Amino acid sequence: MSRPHILQIGPLTARFNANLAARYAVTPLWLQADPQAFLREQGEQFELLVSSARFGCSVEQLACLPNLRAICSFGVGYDPYPLELLRERGIAVSTTPDVLNECVADLAMGLIIDTARRLSEGDRFVRAGSWPSAAFPLARKVSGKRLGIVGLGRIGAAVVQRASGFAMAVRYHNRTPLADCPHGYEASLVELARWADFLVLTCPGGAATQQLIGREVLEALGPDGILINVARGSVVDEPALIAALRSGALGGAGLDVYAAEPQVPLALRELNNVVLLPHIGSGSEETRLQMEALLLANLQAFVEQGELLTPL
Repeated sequence: MSRPHILQIGPLTARFNANLAARYAVTPLWLQADPQAFLREQGEQFELLVSSARFGCSVEQLACLPNLRAICSFGVGYDPYPLELLRERGIAVSTTPDVLNECVADLAMGLIIDTARRLSEGDRFVRAGSWPSAAFPLARKVSGKRLGIVGLGRIGAAVVQRASGFAMAVRYHNRTPLADCPHGYEASLVELARWADFLVLTCPGGAATQQLIGREVLEALGPDGILINVARGSVVDEPALIAALRSGALGGAGLDVYAAEPQVPLALRELNNVVLLPHIGSGSEETRLQMEALLLANLQAFVEQGELLTPL
C-alpha cells in the first residue's frame, strides 16, 4: 500500500520532520520555488496537511486544496486558521492541547517573578559592572499578591495552581463564569485589572480577543501592576502597552508573544520595565517531544480510522 501523501506548510524540528518523512510521503511547501504556484498546480493531490500555530493555513492556500480532509496542527493556537471556512468545507482540525499546559504555566510564573523582582534587569546591572558604584533599585514582592487571570482554561488553571504556592488571591475573567469554580469571577475586565497586582493572559487569540487589553485595562492595572502575556500578541493593543510602560501608567510587563512575531518593536526592546522572551512558552525538550508525538498520533488516527484524537 502506498504511503499517504502529506503537505507540510512549514518546518518544525529536524526530529519531527524526519519522523514525518519516515512514515508518509511528505511535500515540504516552504522548499518549493513558488509555493502558491505549486499549490495551484499540485494542490488537488493532498488530503492531509501538517502545519503549526506559527504557519497556519491561509484562505488562498485552502482554495488550492480542493480535496483536503484534515489539518493536524502543532500547538494549541488556532487563530491562524480560517475556522469558519474549514467548518463549511468539513475539514477537520486537530491541535496538541494539554501536553503543553505545565510548560506554559511554568513560564508564566517565571515571568511574574522576573518582572516583579526585576531579575533580568538585575542581571544586566551586574553584567554592566554597575554594582560597585550604585545600589540596585528595590523590586516588588510576589507572595500574597492578587492574581487576575484572563481566560481560565487549562493553562490558566495550571498558572493558578502554581500561584497557590505563593499564597496569591485569584480572580478571573471569561466570557461566562465557570461552574463550581472556587475563584472569584469578574465580569468586567477593567475591574479585574483594577483589583489585580498581576494580570496574566491565557486566553485564545483570534477575532474575539483582538486587542482585548487596551489603554483602559492597562491604566486600571496601574503604575504598580504587571501584565503577563503568554497567550497571543493579538490580545494586547501593543502601541497602548508601549505608551503605558513609557509613561509609568503601567508598572511592568512580561511578554512571550507579540503582535508581529518575530518582529518586536524597538520601543519595547528599549524599555527596562519589560521582560521579553522569544515565544518559548512550550519550549522545553520534554514538552515539544510530547507535542510532536501527539501530532503524529492525530495524523495516524485519521489515516487509519478517519477521526482525530484531539479535534477542535
